[in-house]
Amino acid sequence: MKKKRFSVEQIVAMLKQAELGLPGADLIRQVGTSEQTFYRWKKQYGGPQSDQVRELKQVLEENTRLKKLVAELSLDKAVLQDVLSKKFPGQRS
Repeated sequence: MKKKRFSVEQIVAMLKQAELGLPGADLIRQVGTSEQTFYRWKKQYGGPQSDQVRELKQVLEENTRLKKLVAELSLDKAVLQDVLSKKFPGQRS
């Protein structure tokens, strides 16, 4: 996998420069990216500010971590219920 050259904050800062009036062709030349990359970044990061992007990324990582935790706990609960039902065949939780 290719290493990312720019952080999200750097990309958003570049897009702000483009919004402030720096021509896109000059910015692409300065940064050293392709026109396609510039427009992909514009589509992906054009709206939110850099701090909002960082916060969104943190929230998504936290959400992923919590989903894994819930899945592990649900599996543990199912295993424990299975063991309990084998010890006491007449009772169910």
